Amino acid sequence: MRVLVTGAGGQLGRALVPALAGHEVVALERAALDVSDLAAVRSAVAAHAPTVVINAAAYNLVDQAESEPEAAQRINRDGARNLAVATAGRGAALLHVSSDYVFDGEAERPYDERDAPNPLSAYGRSKLAGEEAVRGSNPRHFVVRTAWVYAPAGRNFPNTIRRLAARGPVRVVDDQTGSPTYAPHLAKGLARLLTGGGYGTYHMAGAGAATWHSFTVALFAALGVDSEVGRATTAEFPRPARRPRFAPLVTTRVPPIVLPHWQEGVAAYARDAA
Repeated sequence: MRVLVTGAGGQLGRALVPALAGHEVVALERAALDVSDLAAVRSAVAAHAPTVVINAAAYNLVDQAESEPEAAQRINRDGARNLAVATAGRGAALLHVSSDYVFDGEAERPYDERDAPNPLSAYGRSKLAGEEAVRGSNPRHFVVRTAWVYAPAGRNFPNTIRRLAARGPVRVVDDQTGSPTYAPHLAKGLARLLTGGGYGTYHMAGAGAATWHSFTVALFAALGVDSEVGRATTAEFPRPARRPRFAPLVTTRVPPIVLPHWQEGVAAYARDAA
């Protein structure tokens, strides 16, 4: 297949290129393609004639989205719609990456593809709007929800907490639970989906569940970081955007694409970040 990857400069985008070995890959960073520009999107799809587009472009500044929701919607909703319209017009498929933040985290159990979304934040609402735009504009779509994505390079929780630990003890929230997902593992899952999955909505995240605190403890153990990790509550670290309290992701798709356990992702991160 010829695969066009948008947002190729991000942590998932960078992981997708090696994961798609064997396919012809066109990787476009934001400077090369602004997905919020419909004319530019149509031109890129026409020029590269992909079989499928993977949309890894996203506005992911969760807290900042509360004060600039239009910017989040422009990328996460309008950009998704532009890609869906352009690919549909060319008979191509679209794989769009969404988020666990479309859920409110109040179900007291992991979320699967049948659960009704109810986002708590401007970011979550923009991601849900992007899902709906894709479904409404291109029947050849994959909508893949994932969670807590991280990689050795980039702006993410593990890289931030490692820098903080270099200054002394850290305290980490222990009352939010989700599915830490190592970007290269997710990229390989998305590559499998392209060759073996039917269109529709999928959940794809690191298997199992962790709090930010347990994720940090495992991370430091794998890295050999000798730093005290204290527990904190969400209320002790108030942020502009509300987060889902309990939103691990599981799948009901058959056959399932199950990513490695989140602890395997931590081990891989420790090896790759060394």
